[in-house]
Amino acid sequence: MGKTIRSMEEFEDLKKGGIYRYYGDLIVACSLEFVGSLCITGSLSIKAGWDIKAGGSIEAGGSIKAGGSIEAVGSIEAGGSCGIMAGFSITCKGLLKYGLKCFAGICTWREISEEEKTITCGKHKGGIIEYGILKETGLVENNKKKELLEKANELIKKADELKKTAEEL
Repeated sequence: MGKTIRSMEEFEDLKKGGIYRYYGDLIVACSLEFVGSLCITGSLSIKAGWDIKAGGSIEAGGSIKAGGSIEAVGSIEAGGSCGIMAGFSITCKGLLKYGLKCFAGICTWREISEEEKTITCGKHKGGIIEYGILKETGLVENNKKKELLEKANELIKKADELKKTAEEL
């Protein structure tokens, strides 16, 4: 059946930036908001419309389900052939990885906007987005590399212009 968490007091280490590891299924009956990373060998399920907000990554050996939004500064990974399901948006700066299906914006109790059913990630490496709108932003490492290459090309162009001016003198 798994362990049920009813308050954030049980996640004190996560608030400080640590890694919370749980072996088995984890059911949470409150919002999760923390600085660290959450690693679970089983499924992660957030009940009653609550959100998951991580300053690190969210990793589960099974599925990840939240009645509200799922957000991570790092990556979001659901293990094996399991998927991810959120009542509202799914957001991460890193890799979004899962086995079979992903659903975002499946709220059943009110109308939702396009933004609330958007899946924003650095890179999508999953199965099928069954419901939601995918928006890939590029991984931070790739953006940094692109930015450095653009600066290098600008410097090379300026150097060529200076060389040409010097040769004309």
